[in-house]
Amino acid sequence: MSRFFATGSDSESEESSSADEITPKATGTTFNKQFEELTNIIKTIRNAMKIRDMSKCLEEFEQLYRAFLKSKTIVDKEGVPQFYIRLLADLEDYLNQLWEDKEGKKKMNKNNAKALSTLRQKIRKYNKDFETEISSYKEVLNCSPNVISSSSKSDDDEGVTAKSLMKKKPQEEEKKAPEASKFLKGAADEESESEGDEESEDWGSDSVDSGGESEDNEGEAASLAVVFLKKYPERKKDDRRKRHKKMEQVDEEADEEGEGEEGGWEKVKGGVPLVKEKPKMFAKGTEINNAVVIKKLNEILQARGKKGTDRSAQIELLHALAGISNENNLGEGILVKIKFNIIASLYDYNTNLAAFMKAEMWKKCLECIDELLDILFENSNMFIGENIAEDSENLAISDQPFRVRGCILTLVERMDEEFTKIMQNTDPHSQEYVDNLKDEGRVCGIIDRLLQYLESKGSTEEVCRVYLRRIMHTYYKFDYKAHRRSLGLQGETKSEQDQEESEGEDSAIIMDRLCKFIYAKDRTDRIRTCAILCHIYHHALHSRWYQARDLMLMSHLQDNIQHADPPVQILYNRTMVQLGICAFRRGMIKDAHNALLDIQSSGRAKELLGQGLLMRNMQERNAEQEKIEKRRQVPFHMHINLELLECVYLVSAMLLEIPYMAAHEFDARRRMISKQFHHQLRVGERQPLLGPPESMREHVVAASKAMKMGDWKTCHSFIINEKMNSKVWDLFPEAQRVREMLVRKIQEESLRTYLFTYSSVYDSISMETLSEMFELELPTVHSIISKMIINEELMASLDQPTQTVVMHRTEPTSLQNMTLQLAEKLGGLVENNERVFDLKQGVYGGYFNRGTRTRPRNLIKDHFQIKINSDRGHSVNAGGYTGCATAQNSCYHIGHITSRSMSKYNRILLYFVAPLASGVE
Repeated sequence: MSRFFATGSDSESEESSSADEITPKATGTTFNKQFEELTNIIKTIRNAMKIRDMSKCLEEFEQLYRAFLKSKTIVDKEGVPQFYIRLLADLEDYLNQLWEDKEGKKKMNKNNAKALSTLRQKIRKYNKDFETEISSYKEVLNCSPNVISSSSKSDDDEGVTAKSLMKKKPQEEEKKAPEASKFLKGAADEESESEGDEESEDWGSDSVDSGGESEDNEGEAASLAVVFLKKYPERKKDDRRKRHKKMEQVDEEADEEGEGEEGGWEKVKGGVPLVKEKPKMFAKGTEINNAVVIKKLNEILQARGKKGTDRSAQIELLHALAGISNENNLGEGILVKIKFNIIASLYDYNTNLAAFMKAEMWKKCLECIDELLDILFENSNMFIGENIAEDSENLAISDQPFRVRGCILTLVERMDEEFTKIMQNTDPHSQEYVDNLKDEGRVCGIIDRLLQYLESKGSTEEVCRVYLRRIMHTYYKFDYKAHRRSLGLQGETKSEQDQEESEGEDSAIIMDRLCKFIYAKDRTDRIRTCAILCHIYHHALHSRWYQARDLMLMSHLQDNIQHADPPVQILYNRTMVQLGICAFRRGMIKDAHNALLDIQSSGRAKELLGQGLLMRNMQERNAEQEKIEKRRQVPFHMHINLELLECVYLVSAMLLEIPYMAAHEFDARRRMISKQFHHQLRVGERQPLLGPPESMREHVVAASKAMKMGDWKTCHSFIINEKMNSKVWDLFPEAQRVREMLVRKIQEESLRTYLFTYSSVYDSISMETLSEMFELELPTVHSIISKMIINEELMASLDQPTQTVVMHRTEPTSLQNMTLQLAEKLGGLVENNERVFDLKQGVYGGYFNRGTRTRPRNLIKDHFQIKINSDRGHSVNAGGYTGCATAQNSCYHIGHITSRSMSKYNRILLYFVAPLASGVE
């Protein structure tokens, strides 16, 4: 057997070398090099396994595989080395452990996680070629404790050391563990390898230098547990135990002696942390005065923002300094200054701007601001402000009033922003969100107290800023108690009635007072714009439609809102949506549709209202822009229900679009009022199987189809039912009133649609019949039909004695309809020819030619004004005269239009069209 795979001791190598021929020196050198290469790679892999460097493991494993292929000739002759099998088995077990550790995998970086997955797949695939060797190695591992114990006993009996054991092969151990010689490294654990590098090197060199063993004696090879294990005699273990017991006795004696001494050593039990003493603020015997405290405060503040500064410890030091100042009665001035710095340190605890405050820090912040306001209210002679220089501060107790540099308004504004961040980063469907929302009452209380303070001592600009903060916490809340009082309702119990009487003024009065002050006193456009939008929102929320509409129109915000910053634009979008919902509640369907059109037609209502980001637009923004967008989001309790918004828009579009579609069924120039509504109709028409409607959109589409047929009852059943009530209509404050309004509108628009669709069928129809069909009062039916006749939507007349509607038949013939369509196409042809001619001449659209020429299409429209109503009523106005136009005049005008620019062929076509068009009556 080659020296490269020798497993015996030195004595065996000497004996076997006499039997077998030694390989040439050159070949031995090759073996040594390959052996060193493999062992070095294996050592590197094991080191990488210790530090969990999967990338290094993967790289070295690939090198090991290549090195093993180089020594393929030796492996085929001598067999696979035992240390190679041992590494493959250990590496596979190690990778499986890492793979099962879910928490550890999460902590890995991207490269290590990817390398772990790749290496695990490779090692599993590679180890299939060595399944028998690896299984044998693992069996030997299971029986290794017996081998180790037996070897240790034999060592004690004979008194040999681990080094002499390597040159000895007991017969008994060969019989007990014949298979262990293939795989076991020995009892030397990893600690012994690290402790004695020199000894391991000598052991490795012995194994390399030892001679080969004959193949005949391979079956009788001694156990490798004896060869590779490093043994410690039992005497050493006994000595260690005795030494350990002595150390424990010495420690116990020292503890007993040190009980009475002060400042002695304390024995700490396992698992109980040491309580560190707080650092002393001042040396013993130091006189505490203002100068010393201010100096200490400046020392603490100098460490603020530096790398390695413990921010929580800094906050504790400031609290301790405030306590010392209070104990020594140094005055309210220095206490206020320390409080300012405590609150600022709490805000600076999170270095990341997007991070929100922890619950304990948030509570400390609220307490500190409350204490600061208490001090300011108790000391009316104290002046605080940002314009006070540090040199001119007066913190000591004297006849002069206290002067402290700082701005309480800035602290409260930052507190309000932190509250918004906490609500943005809390799961809205959890109990934690509800608990955090309860703090809003405390936040509003702090703002109210600051408002009282600044009304007496603050500037106009500061008062406007704090007024806006109060408005932002009020404008989106519906005042149910004021609503009940407006309806004349009282509380059911006496306690509720007393509570309603004891409460202050309504939110409408508060909003009116605060907003009007800002309108009059504010000098910045942003605060005034926000106040106007909040005021409009509050009016619309409480169904004060006319006040909200007039304020929006008078402010002219829609003209320049695109130049405002994104938060103001989001507020504007929310206000317009609320205005549209208010118009819908009041029955003003057209106004509601116009207000909601811009938001709903974009398809980005969620993003425009600041209620979330759309996934389809995530690729358009980078990570930084996404963080900025998330900071602009509105907290969940301020959201507008998007399903309610879409339902209101679609129902408004249905009430406008269905009668219009019926009136202009055959009009080639028919326009769409709502593209989104038409899209929903097309989606419903494309469905191969129509079942009962389930979603809100399907309900509206089904109702639209029923209204198109004039069936108002079916339309009503689709719009108002239990499912739609629970999803949409019950969310309104006056749900029953809204439902009654909807029924009325559906009846009226169904009547109009019925008349547009079926007027050609009737010669006359009784208004009483229509009243019974649509369950409307007779005056209402009369009013609707009269408006249609006046607006020339219906060609009919009313017969008052018989209360009937007499239809006027003025249907154009099919030839006339075709003529009108041909005239429309020829008008487009004229315009195209004029455009081509002008482009060639270079005079089209010139500055000096503006207004000097009439467009050809406009001339055709002037001379052939043939108006068609979809109710089958037609009137003709040709050549500026009512009645029939002569072919001569028609031909003259058309020939005049095209004589310069049109081809002879086109002019011939127009001459044929003119007599046909003039025959329309």
